[in-house]
Amino acid sequence: MDRNSVIGLLLIGGILLGFSIFNAPAEDDLKPKTEITHNDSSQTVNAVPAEIKQNNEVIASSNETVNSWVPKMDANGLVITDDLNNIVYTDTITGLDTVILSKSNITEVLPEAIHTIENDVLKLEFTTKGGHIHNAYVKDYKSYQTYVDSGDAYLQLLDQMSTYGIELNVAGKTINTNDYDFEVVSSTDKNLTMVADIAGKTVEFIYGLTDGSHDMSYVIKFNGFESAAPGQTKLFADFRLLSTEKYLLTEQRNATFYYDEEGSYDYLSAMGDDDLEFEEKTNWVAFKQLFFSAIVMKEDGFGAGSKLAISNRPEFDSTYLKDFTAELNLGMSSMAETVSLKWYFGPNDYDVLALHDNGTEDIVDLGWGIFRWVNVYAFRPVMNWFLSWGMGAGFAILLLTFFVKLVLSPVNYKMYKSSATMRVLKPEITEIGEKFPKKEDAMKKQQALMALYKDAGASPLAGCVPMLIQMPVLIAIFRLFPSAIELRQKSFLWAEDLSTYDQIASWSGNIPLITWAYGNHISLFTLLMAITTLLYTHFNSSNMQTPQQEGMPNMKYIMYFFPIMMIFWFNSYSSGLSFYYFISTLMTMGIMFAIKEFMLDEDKILAKIAAKKAAPKKKKGKSKFAARLEEAQKLQQERANRKK
Repeated sequence: MDRNSVIGLLLIGGILLGFSIFNAPAEDDLKPKTEITHNDSSQTVNAVPAEIKQNNEVIASSNETVNSWVPKMDANGLVITDDLNNIVYTDTITGLDTVILSKSNITEVLPEAIHTIENDVLKLEFTTKGGHIHNAYVKDYKSYQTYVDSGDAYLQLLDQMSTYGIELNVAGKTINTNDYDFEVVSSTDKNLTMVADIAGKTVEFIYGLTDGSHDMSYVIKFNGFESAAPGQTKLFADFRLLSTEKYLLTEQRNATFYYDEEGSYDYLSAMGDDDLEFEEKTNWVAFKQLFFSAIVMKEDGFGAGSKLAISNRPEFDSTYLKDFTAELNLGMSSMAETVSLKWYFGPNDYDVLALHDNGTEDIVDLGWGIFRWVNVYAFRPVMNWFLSWGMGAGFAILLLTFFVKLVLSPVNYKMYKSSATMRVLKPEITEIGEKFPKKEDAMKKQQALMALYKDAGASPLAGCVPMLIQMPVLIAIFRLFPSAIELRQKSFLWAEDLSTYDQIASWSGNIPLITWAYGNHISLFTLLMAITTLLYTHFNSSNMQTPQQEGMPNMKYIMYFFPIMMIFWFNSYSSGLSFYYFISTLMTMGIMFAIKEFMLDEDKILAKIAAKKAAPKKKKGKSKFAARLEEAQKLQQERANRKK
């Protein structure tokens, strides 16, 4: 470094030092002033505080001047106060804000205490800081980690990161019960009453449990808040549901708000951030995750203007699922009203939720429309009936598969008979294709095929109708198993939990593309399902007699592609679902083999077709549809000839 550079640096340093000394505040400026204007030039307050209150706790007590604290001013030069008109001071040393109270408005500050109420299925811990639940445990269930570790800890649904309380608007200022201490005035094993004193006014919370129920009654009483705006009194909740299952990504995909509006259920998007403001009343709001929920209910409904918002957590957070925020209008017409709410903390069990008789069972994702009906009125009752026999969940799935195949056996027979008929006609279909090889003869070729199908009493679409009939069953099953809490933590063969994926091998670390598309584990039931589907596709591919159209993809290749893609789609799904599809495909192959060997004789089918062709044909009038179709074909042929 040369001499000029050194001199330049020294000059800069000297200038900065001189500027700091010149602008340093005088000692008197660090002291609170003797009089401070408080929102009104005619009003003054004591500048020598006696008590300092930070986070609702007294942190200092002295009759001496607190030299490092100065009143905090707004943009207009007015003193900033809290909701109860206490002056907000700023520490000039730390930069922290706090409230400094005079002796005249200090109330007794209670130390935080935790009080517990519980029954046989719930354990709820409450904090006196805000009077809300501190921890919520579901005693009749375990988290996945506790289950695999053979532990006995209860499933924890909420911890201290989740809060709720009441917001009141008093003379234009917002009061939040979460900012105040509550005192326990009554406590038993199943009941708890807490009261907060807010500047001579009180808010009372009354909690209660009953044996055998996941419901908690929540009664709110106000005293002295006649000046508050009842229509702006809200229940607010800021929840972060804890992860309780094996696969975090599946939990996050199923974590969202469900709610009732105008007698039907709806929900926010589970794939990204979403929010909603209600235009009508809502009777309940569910903070839902995959298998458990916290649901708040009000019999006469929460008022219009209530708001919900949900947002994703940071990717590195594996403790909590999402951020749930709710502002629910209590719908009060007078502050003298007693508000009665009900909280539900428990499983997403359809039968348990249906006891509320208010539609909360709709949060169980069983599909929509006909698919939901099939699950609610057929498959769920049948599977639960098998489970009531005391058998394992795997055997119940096996029996359910037999039941479904038995019900669909007439459809399968019809579909296979159509396939057999088309297979018998294959030589004649090939002959027609060779007779009309040119593109301009496509219409003649189609007419010849239709005549063949008519003479043989066959239809290439006859196999499609049975397939369409089976589609509601396939989609309903796809929805049933991943949401069935009856399968949660039920083992079968190598699968330790049929509600999530079974793994026979896994690895750590991120493998580019493979981890994104496949994951970091191998699910054996998924592999077996894909292999059997591939074999069935090969076994059934010879029945596809539809000629390949020019420019169109070969359907046989598409059919082979589908089982391969299933390996990626189902690798992280419920192993109970993969097991069902695996067994179902095996049964289908067995049924097809039995029909072919013992029920349908292709030689007899061919003989019947030949006899039908040889029989004298009765002249029948053409239907209007057939006449129009024939006319359209003739017009198309004429146009083709003119172009030629």
